[in-house]
Amino acid sequence: MTSGLHRCPWCGDDPLYVAYHDTEWGVPEHDPVKLFEMLTLEGAQAGLSWITILRRREGYRTAFAAFDPVKIAAFDEVDVSRLLNDTGIVRHQGKIRATIGNARAWLKLMELDGGFSEWIWQFVGGEPRINRFDTLSAVPGNTPESDAMSRALKKQGFKFVGSTICYAFMQATGMVNDHLISCHCHPSQAS
Repeated sequence: MTSGLHRCPWCGDDPLYVAYHDTEWGVPEHDPVKLFEMLTLEGAQAGLSWITILRRREGYRTAFAAFDPVKIAAFDEVDVSRLLNDTGIVRHQGKIRATIGNARAWLKLMELDGGFSEWIWQFVGGEPRINRFDTLSAVPGNTPESDAMSRALKKQGFKFVGSTICYAFMQATGMVNDHLISCHCHPSQAS
């Protein structure tokens, strides 16, 4: 708890983490580019802590053309080399190449009726799922919905989209609201 507010304990008291928790995590997001950004960042986080990625978010925005999938899809080997030397991001060749490939896959999904946002939100029936967990240990690492999303994204050609990454993406973009019921951000705490 900081500033007199009860929060989910995972965000601690780091101001960057607290701001992310309070203003972004669990808030329904439908903007396709912002959804692509979060999917990219969640994939980049694999094997690392979220705060590591959050602290490099601006570096990612700079390195990856503000997450513009059209621009990223056009990246070539020169860009891969540039990104492998960019200290503002996690310099993991597989994750860098996955981001470029995911941008290309994203462009194909944008051609569908409703585009990427509608396609990705189908995994929760188009509406946020509001969970009511008392403790962090009760929050799952994946669900049947994240399993299905992972399989579908992989089928479309996406990489670094395992079920755990997909569930974290669902939490981050408000497809599911996993704020603990004691947290001021849980809908039950609204005045």
